[in-house]
Amino acid sequence: MRAALIVVMGTVVALSGCTSSSPPPAPRADSTAPVIAPGRPGEQAKTLSPSEAATAVPSATANASDIKYVQDMVVHHRQALDMSLLAPSRADSAQLKSLASRIKDAQGPEIQFMTTWLREQQQTVPDHHAAHEGMPGMATPAQMEALKAAKGKDFDRMFLELMINHHLGAIKMSEQVLTSGSHIRVEELASDVSVTQAAEIRRMQQMQSALQ
Repeated sequence: MRAALIVVMGTVVALSGCTSSSPPPAPRADSTAPVIAPGRPGEQAKTLSPSEAATAVPSATANASDIKYVQDMVVHHRQALDMSLLAPSRADSAQLKSLASRIKDAQGPEIQFMTTWLREQQQTVPDHHAAHEGMPGMATPAQMEALKAAKGKDFDRMFLELMINHHLGAIKMSEQVLTSGSHIRVEELASDVSVTQAAEIRRMQQMQSALQ
């Protein structure tokens, strides 16, 4: 989630004598108070000056990186759904079927959010046959056909291999837009994708180990 900016305020409370009836002065934030911006997971917090803090919060204005990320992620998520929809009739593992269902339930609404956001920005929503050459983690048409033809444990192994690579691609795309994007909603989406899919990768790697 987007890191909140925490304003550190120094407050001095004067101690009065027992006979004084005056209340202590109310605390206030000074215009020169430092601002701490917590880092992303694994990163250290940074101390910003007030002028730096004014530009540290993502804006509600989209740039080219935001638009490309969302358009590409629509295509990326659609393939994850296509893969997940194969699991109920082809997978051997009940755990894998459950994971595929969670992926479908999470990424379906994200696709709806992204298509709505693109229309609000008056940008093109990719169609279902949009090209994805060079997009990180995407399975090739031949790999998708092989997955459709697989059954049982063979399907499980192939699904896990392709979906782990797919998730790694989504995380890479999200890391890029977190550096170059400007829109607050896109930053929130990219952060959520990174955290959720990293957790799912760990789960799938455990399933892979169990299949060996």
